[in-house]
Amino acid sequence: MAVSDQTVATGMQLDQLCINTIRTLSMDAVQKANSGHPGTPMALAPVAYCLWQQFLRYDPEDPIWPNRDRFVLSNGHASMLLYSLLYLAGVRAVNSKYERLADPAVSLDDIKNFRQLNSKTPGHPEYRWTSGVETTTGPLGQGAANSVGMAIASRWLAQYFNRPGFELFNFNVWVLCGDGDLMEGVSSEAASVAGHLKLSNLCWIYDNNKITIEGKTDLAFSEDVATRFRSYGWDVTHVHDANDLGKLASAYHHALGIKDRPKLIIVDSHIGFGAPNRQDTKEAHGEALGEEEIKLAKRFYGWPDDAKFLVPDGVRENFRDGMGERGRQLREQWSTLFNKYAEQYPDLALQLDRMQHRQLPDGWDKDLPTFPPDAKGLATRDSSSKVLNAIAKNHPWLMGGSADLYPSTKTRLAFEGAGDFEAGQYRGRNFHFGIREHAMGAIVNGMSLSKIRPYGSTFMIFSDYMKAPIRLSAIMELPAIWIFTHDSIGVGEDGPTHQPIEQLASLRAVPGLTTLRPADANEVVEAWKVVMNLHHEPAALILTRQALPTLDRTKYASAEGVARGAYVLADAEGGKPQVILLATGSEVSICVDAYEKLKQEGIQARVVSMPSWDIFEHQDKAYRDQVLPPAVTARVAVEQASCFGWAQYVGLQGRIIGMHTFGASAPLKDLQKKFGFTSDAAVQAARELVGK
Repeated sequence: MAVSDQTVATGMQLDQLCINTIRTLSMDAVQKANSGHPGTPMALAPVAYCLWQQFLRYDPEDPIWPNRDRFVLSNGHASMLLYSLLYLAGVRAVNSKYERLADPAVSLDDIKNFRQLNSKTPGHPEYRWTSGVETTTGPLGQGAANSVGMAIASRWLAQYFNRPGFELFNFNVWVLCGDGDLMEGVSSEAASVAGHLKLSNLCWIYDNNKITIEGKTDLAFSEDVATRFRSYGWDVTHVHDANDLGKLASAYHHALGIKDRPKLIIVDSHIGFGAPNRQDTKEAHGEALGEEEIKLAKRFYGWPDDAKFLVPDGVRENFRDGMGERGRQLREQWSTLFNKYAEQYPDLALQLDRMQHRQLPDGWDKDLPTFPPDAKGLATRDSSSKVLNAIAKNHPWLMGGSADLYPSTKTRLAFEGAGDFEAGQYRGRNFHFGIREHAMGAIVNGMSLSKIRPYGSTFMIFSDYMKAPIRLSAIMELPAIWIFTHDSIGVGEDGPTHQPIEQLASLRAVPGLTTLRPADANEVVEAWKVVMNLHHEPAALILTRQALPTLDRTKYASAEGVARGAYVLADAEGGKPQVILLATGSEVSICVDAYEKLKQEGIQARVVSMPSWDIFEHQDKAYRDQVLPPAVTARVAVEQASCFGWAQYVGLQGRIIGMHTFGASAPLKDLQKKFGFTSDAAVQAARELVGK
């Protein structure tokens, strides 16, 4: 007998049939893969189903509709919950050109191939890999923190684009999160930001199942979550049974009615069957239930225990008639409204279209400065500030802030109208993240996921605090901009706790992250040009606190060479060097001084500025060999950072003047002498390599 027929016989309601379909698809997929977490999808199926079917404003036919509600599965190990929903709701695939396809985002075959190579159902949800996945989740707390950035984006978009009679943006952000998310510190940081900003368009649904990998949560987690979130300024409600659809619906209605603060709904669930007397610790360890356990579960649900990947008649139709029809109507109303909006506000409509496609506005670069030669020069954080403000003035959706350090990172937008983004004042483009580097990174990712072009800034040493979101920005191919100042032992008296050593090598090691360390003010201009033209890659801009000479570009090569990652800045006569001096950032001027001294001694030297190894490695071999001729093995690299990685450029016979220890607390000039960062040290190394 088919389950749909059994439904009639037993009185099983259609809602319950849909919930049990989500559960059985999840357990069957995990069992077939022999890997994954079945218990949380089983327990949370009613929670997610009620939200999607009755409340989520989302059109499966157009999963990139700009004003759709966002649904974030922060506890990404429960990915089969999301994949089941995407399949049952009939969410369509979207390609890299933002075109909707006839193919489903997730097919039944994809579910059958859960966690297998090239399937659209990887172990944790991946943005840009599976349509309908709003952010890559897995590292706990990241998705929840991303959602704060999404809620911020919704508020900013509304303030910038909405006009009387044209409410283009008012989307809400819904998040499923668990004990692991709330234990991770990033969720505390992000929740504090959300409460401070009174983001009432944000709702976290906390799965209070009291189980983690090591066992019951009371081994390490005994805080009063409700009181904690109320202290952040959140509204808190409690649903004591995850299976009670009526109570869940009431909680969601209540959340939508709160207009002055973010919301937390605590839902008590029992991991596994969804039955109040059942606990399943296999879920926490990422194990399949086993065939016998699955049969017991299916019998509990009134399901044929030998059926696998069964989708009864009426289930997908129910999603189509509920969530799908509501979403279609909302999206069509929005499209009609937008067409009228475009007639009245064509410039804004064009901006919105370009923003959604990650394109640049016309004239974004028309006010870029040029910097005359100056022996004293500027700190690259200062020249970057001038460039950033010149761009942002003509690029309305470029915005960001710092982790309480903008007077030092020089990242404040200071032109008229830039303003501050604050509670109730959501038009501003300067963000104050507080001393919360980790949350700043995750929030910036959330803003980028909403098609804003955001930046986050702090001292380079504190990039360690935000490594997870930096890495995730690269995995998700987001054009987030990371601005790191105080980039070396040039921090001086602050000492080794604030002097980055290994951080530059760590950033260079991230696949897909473009790292740039410009040498002077004009290289900064070119670096920003590179950054702004990245559409699917994040960038790390590495800047100095100390002043660097602005090089005379009539005497040395144009800074336009930054676009190729490395270039010949100063060359030997006839382009035939005996020795090559390589450097990035503040050490390039040291090499230029050494070059001039070597020239006086009759030693033919070449200076290569290498602001971005990443970009240089993407050049063709002919160009790379032109800059670094293989026949010239006498090479000296100079960088106030870990030597790690330089061997690939200097070879076995070259020299690296770099850091082999942590720094020290002293004035910069004393540190440069102590650690050998002088033109005389570079000259001596060059002499030795050429045998003079």
